[in-house]
Formats: sequence, structure tokens, C-alpha cells
Amino acid sequence: MIPLAEAREHVLSRCHPRGPVPVPLIDAAGCVLAGPVVAPEAVPPWDNSAMDGFAVRAADVAGASEDRPVTLPVVATVAAGAAATTEVGPGQAVRIMTGAPMPPGADAVVMVEATRGGPDATEIEILASVEPGRNIRSAGSDITAGEQVIDGGTLLGPAHLGVLASVNVRRPVVIRRPRLGVISTGDELIDDDRPLAPGQIRESNRPMLVALARSFGIDAVDLGTVADDRDALATALRDAAATCDAVATSGGVSMGDFDLVKVVLGELADMRWMQIAIRPAKPFAFGMLDGTPVFGLPGNPVSSMVSLSLLGVPGLRRLAGRSDLDLPRVTATSAVELSGAGPRDVYLRVACTWDGPGLRAAPVPAQASHHLSATADANGLALIPAGTTVAPGDQVTVVLLSAPT
Repeated sequence: MIPLAEAREHVLSRCHPRGPVPVPLIDAAGCVLAGPVVAPEAVPPWDNSAMDGFAVRAADVAGASEDRPVTLPVVATVAAGAAATTEVGPGQAVRIMTGAPMPPGADAVVMVEATRGGPDATEIEILASVEPGRNIRSAGSDITAGEQVIDGGTLLGPAHLGVLASVNVRRPVVIRRPRLGVISTGDELIDDDRPLAPGQIRESNRPMLVALARSFGIDAVDLGTVADDRDALATALRDAAATCDAVATSGGVSMGDFDLVKVVLGELADMRWMQIAIRPAKPFAFGMLDGTPVFGLPGNPVSSMVSLSLLGVPGLRRLAGRSDLDLPRVTATSAVELSGAGPRDVYLRVACTWDGPGLRAAPVPAQASHHLSATADANGLALIPAGTTVAPGDQVTVVLLSAPT
């Protein structure tokens, strides 16, 4: 057996970020920005009102209050999206909407709540004083022209896309999310609702792995089930390698297995068949098929999930150019005794929940590698080093599969 760290390094040594490409802005979420972005223009591009109200000269409303209002004639209205063409002269006001450009001559905005008068009034009573600059968003107050707004290597989220849109970057250059093709094989697997014949089972690994990979920021695609036919399997694997950035199969990677997946991959690809010193997910394979990484995951449902989480994710995120290669690890308080008896590190499926200011980890009731129904309640993997025990109330490291509740 080999340590998990050795298998991980082997995967990473053969997974390399792909070249940068421009993509439509809406498709850039979850991608890594290939280089820094410099703003070609200021945000906002001109002074504008921070709220609905009246643009005034601050000196004209000095000392205004509800008891001593200042009455000003309203000489114009400026809506958002309109040009401000009327100058505010001494003792005048311009009705203005949020986001509308400031009219020349005005140096402050009185919010509408501090005024008295109808929406069509030709005069307005100002009930509060304002200092110069009040309620004005100055040109360039968010971003100045020539400013670097996002660093290269940034994993783009929703707010980043908003920033890029605000400076007119419509096709950012990114390293795309990798496309992972997931294949299942075997005549015993049934994908539809027909009654099961003797020896047949419902296929569950592929939909689980596709959904799991997508939850980790990977563009996983379902490539279906391939029958136990050497030529069909070889064709499916080559097609997957040609159309995807990586391929994942499940099953046929254990020692002693005489499985077509193992046979065909052994012929087509440069594979390494490994036994990892962890439980579950001991068997694992990785290699290259026509330059495309191939992950050979175990057939047991929980083992395939753990393999993808611990070994697939680092390689796939390396393809994506990400710096956060592994899933997040947190420290939680164990709700019960957790045992790592045996020669392998144990990754127990746990439900990780907030308990006051900290996290609490409780194992799901069934931990065998085929117990998928219990695993559905888990959002983390608690690491118990080989030969150790974690007592109730002690701290334990948890690999998060999803956010704690």
C-alpha cells in the first residue's frame, strides 16, 4: 500500500493547467482568471446621486430644519439614464433620482425623506441641511481608470463578474473549468426502470459522481453505461478522452480483478494501479489516455465518492488552474468516539453541523463502502489516523464535502 499523499502527488504531476481562452462573461463564473484585469474606465464614470432627492447647493440649505425649512424652486428633473443639462443656480433645486448624473452647479443631494412637497411640486421645502458632497457618488470612487481590479489566478465568483461587467470586460481570458466525462461499465448495470433480472443492479455511481463533481466546480458530463464488450469499451474510452479534459470510470481497479475496464485501459493508456492506505477507497488507478487524464475509481459507491473527493478533485482543480487544490478541511468536535483501528487511515462519513461558535461532527449510522443511503446524510469525511481513537469531545479533522448546516 502507498500513502494517500504519494497517490495525490502522482496525480498532480500529470495534470497540468490548460491554456487560457476568452469566454463570454456569463460563462466565466467558477473559472480562474488567466491574468490581471486593468480597468479601461472609471466606475462610476461621472458624479451621480446616491439616492432619490434634490440636487442643491449646500450653502443654500445651511441651517434648514423641520421648524425652519428652506423653500427652493424646482427647475428641472434628472432621471437615471438621462443627461443633466440644467445648471443648479443659487437658491435652486433639481429633482434627481438614484444613479442619475449630478447637474452642474450642485454639490450635494438632500434625500427625499428630508423634504416636503409633492412629486410634481414646483417648489420644495428642505427640512435638513447637508454638507458639500453628501449623498453623491463621485466619479472613480469605486474604480479609477487604469486600476488593477482583479488579480490573475482569481477564482471568479458572482461579484467578480459584476466588477468585470462594470469596466466593460465582456470576454475575460480564463482557464476554463475542466470537462469530466463519467463512464460506467458492466452488463449487470441497469439504467432504466425495467425489472431487475438475476445478477442485475441499478446503476447509481455515475449519477452520484457527476453530481458530486459538479458540486466541486467541475463540468461533469454523463457518458452513459458501456456494455462488457472490448471494442465498445475501447471506443467509448477513446471518444471520452478526445472530447473531455478528463475521464472517470468506476469499478475494476482492485487487485486480482479481471475486468474489461482494467484490461482495456491497460492496453490503451499508461495506467498506474494503486492500493492506497486509506479506508474506504483502497483501490485506485490513474493514467493518461491520448494525453487525457483517466481516473479509475473503485466500484463500491462510497469508495468511488471518497476517491473522487480526495484524489480526483486535486487533479481536476489543477487542470482548472486553481490554487485551492483540495477540498476545505476544518476542525470539529467529535460527538462520539471515532475509531481508526487497523493499518489504514480511516475517512468516516460524518454530518458536520454548527454547534454554537464551533462545528460538531457525528458519524452517519452505516459506514460500509456499499452503504450509500446513510452516506446521503453526510457532508464531511472525518480523518482518523491509522491505529488511533478520537474520544467524544476531542477535536477531529473533517474534509468538507458541502457546507455545514
